Amino acid sequence: MNFAWSSEERELFQAIGNFARQELKSNLVENDRHGHFDREAWNKCGEFGLQGLPAPVEYGGFGANSLTSVGALETLGYRCKDNGLVFSINAHLWTVVMPLVTAGSEEQKRQYLPGLCNGTLIGANAMSEPNAGSDAFSMSTTARRVGDTYILNGSKTFVTNGPVADLFAVYATIDKAKGPGGVTAFLVPKGAPGLVVGTKLEKMGLRTSPMSEVFFDNCEVPAANLLGEEGGGSFLFTRSMTWERGCILSNAVGSMRRMLEASVRYANERKQYGQSIGRFQHVSGKIVEMKLRLETCRLLLYQGAWVRSEGKSGFLEAALAKLHISDSWVKTCEDALQIHGGYGYMVEYEIERELRDALGSRLYSGTSEIQKNLVASLLGL
Repeated sequence: MNFAWSSEERELFQAIGNFARQELKSNLVENDRHGHFDREAWNKCGEFGLQGLPAPVEYGGFGANSLTSVGALETLGYRCKDNGLVFSINAHLWTVVMPLVTAGSEEQKRQYLPGLCNGTLIGANAMSEPNAGSDAFSMSTTARRVGDTYILNGSKTFVTNGPVADLFAVYATIDKAKGPGGVTAFLVPKGAPGLVVGTKLEKMGLRTSPMSEVFFDNCEVPAANLLGEEGGGSFLFTRSMTWERGCILSNAVGSMRRMLEASVRYANERKQYGQSIGRFQHVSGKIVEMKLRLETCRLLLYQGAWVRSEGKSGFLEAALAKLHISDSWVKTCEDALQIHGGYGYMVEYEIERELRDALGSRLYSGTSEIQKNLVASLLGL
């Protein structure tokens, strides 16, 4: 495995860093307090090409491979403090754009991918249900074919980007008796008859990434909007989740780097008992552990992306990356807050928000416990 970046990739990352530093400078403290999604920042990211990083050039994408994509998103996470915005971009990329790239018809790709790639369209994934979270394939949402139309009934929850989405990737079962074999995916545009988007859900963290419930009341979906084949939804979702698990925490690695650098600066500047607090072993030890976590997380992130670029499934690598990076991100934010002491607890220092944002990473895209189950099963246990 060679993780050395080419000159073109280094130039891309530099450009992303400069873009984020200059253009993504909204009042994040206020946006977080009020749960405000920054559509202007989203649009700017779309104009830059971030929402289409892995999509083919012929459909308006950037055409980046998986390793370059995670490197780009790591850079974005390092330079952009709005973890909610970057989370929304990740959800859009891995649960809507990539399923379209891998399973969409030519007509579907040409209809939706250009807008999804340039940010004029926002994608959302509708899979989780009130009684089907980790056990996602036990869903109750149904799809019944009537002529050349499917009728969807049911509800979904925890739909990231739901309140602002233009296109939903929806999973429903055409036959509950078939279990996972009945799960089928559909593309449902905003405004479809019978599609009702619920009120925005309030969250502990990632507040600038909007989330809602979505309801289907005899929702009419043309058969042309079938994504893949009938009964192929479980395979499509599993593949989509492998991309998501392996890539969605790219920005977390960038955030961990930011927390490390902020902690080193503070430990050198803050004086107690006549010396900088970085001279105290308990403080310096935490910073060393932050550095160790950063490097191991980056290696797992890159390894998983490299495996997928080689055409391999990457199930194991994605689960390991998701498990380790989520736990490491939380611990790094906790250490950064502890090093900053009382100041770290204050909103204006923006560390408490980083911790709130990080905590959700142990839950979405499969909880840490689910990742352990996946790894155990792949090891033959």
